Amino acid sequence: MRILIADDDANIRRWLCSLMTAEGFDPVSCGSGEEALRILCGESAPPLGVLDWIMPGMTGTEVCRRVRKADLPLQPYLIILTVKTDIRDVMDALDAGANDHVRKPFSMMELKARIRVGKRVVGLQVALRERVVLAEATMGEAEQLHGLLPICAFCRKVRDDKNYWHSIEVYLTEHMNTKFTHGICPECASRLYAEEDMPPKPKAEPK
Repeated sequence: MRILIADDDANIRRWLCSLMTAEGFDPVSCGSGEEALRILCGESAPPLGVLDWIMPGMTGTEVCRRVRKADLPLQPYLIILTVKTDIRDVMDALDAGANDHVRKPFSMMELKARIRVGKRVVGLQVALRERVVLAEATMGEAEQLHGLLPICAFCRKVRDDKNYWHSIEVYLTEHMNTKFTHGICPECASRLYAEEDMPPKPKAEPK
């Protein structure tokens, strides 16, 4: 999983990137808020971000605020690093859109634990989005089945939206994941088999 490291201190950036690589992440780093915003709103944006609060130009909290306003397919999990200790500053960061914050100087174990939390949250978001996409596709197929189906009056085949003709079994299997079992109803059995070939009816037990 890719992760953004945004800090204007080059030594901290290198140290954090090394730490994230050891944790199995693919780090992307930058030294300004403007660059962090461009990366988080660009193509193949990292789903996780660690942002320093104080950076030249645009602060980490302003990056959070603008990212939350952006129309993104998946909102990233953002952690703010800060030397600020006042509870009102923490509230400002969370109100700006940060998911979490870590105070400087920070414990390496604490930072890794909070990033692991972010990774789990991102995983849940991705799984939920996939289920929503699947549900929407299923609903679309169901709506198509509830409408008019072009069916041949002679062979009973169904025409799909690409103008191909399928048996009703194939059509329903592809569009509704329906499985079929086959049998013979009594009416058809009476037409297909002679009376003597029919299995005998069970005799009524004497009362």
